Amino acid sequence: MWRSSLEVFDLASGSVQVVFRTERLIEAPNWHPEGWFLVNGEGRLWRVDPRAPALRPIATGELQRCNNDHGFLPDGRIVFSCHDDRGAGIHVLDRDGPRELRLPRPSWWHGAHGRRICYAAARGDRVVRIAIMGLDRQVERILTPGRAHHDGPDFSACGRFIWFNSDATGHAQIWRMGAEGDDPAPVFRDDSVNWFPHPSPCGRHVLYLAYPPGTQGHPRDMDVALWLMDTQGENRRPVVHLFGGQGTINVPCWAPDGGAFAFMRYR
Repeated sequence: MWRSSLEVFDLASGSVQVVFRTERLIEAPNWHPEGWFLVNGEGRLWRVDPRAPALRPIATGELQRCNNDHGFLPDGRIVFSCHDDRGAGIHVLDRDGPRELRLPRPSWWHGAHGRRICYAAARGDRVVRIAIMGLDRQVERILTPGRAHHDGPDFSACGRFIWFNSDATGHAQIWRMGAEGDDPAPVFRDDSVNWFPHPSPCGRHVLYLAYPPGTQGHPRDMDVALWLMDTQGENRRPVVHLFGGQGTINVPCWAPDGGAFAFMRYR
């Protein structure tokens, strides 16, 4: 009996392929340029190679409370969020082991472009906002002031825009703004509760997770759908209906060529 199913949707054929199933709870697949997948589960990070599917642990030292906010920097290094008593911090896995970035906590990594990362940040008032930071100077910039909940940021392929979800209009919808925080606006509006937009590396598509109307937050174990649209918010259509939610596509999950994406289905 499996609990978690790592699967791939191919855009050209519209077909779904099962890569790996396990009785354990694993989450949030990232697709490495060399073809393997990064997931988390039980506080650890794991590598899944589709040629010999299995959970192979990634060494993170004493950091054993890793969550589903992880991925790759453009140079291929793993970047991830991990909890302790101070909240979530963002770490980069260097050759000598994990190194924490100089950021306030809690911070949850979500995307990278060039030498910049974008992430969700809860500061003194605990409101979650979108922030960016350059890896060289490590100076934080909060891009979304106000009282609304902003989450799930990801850079466009060109790096000029940040996609995110926001409940500023009443419930979570898909938004886009300039990479410096300029002109934030919803891309469309509907009754679904929409989270985690991920633009494709080819610059043609945006994938997001749609919850039923009235859903609070982004819970796990619900009937949800994965939707695709173009970068103008047009041609929206559901492509996968599944039992999932939290852990399905929290972080960037596209194949490097933009022809497929990975996701988690749950039982």
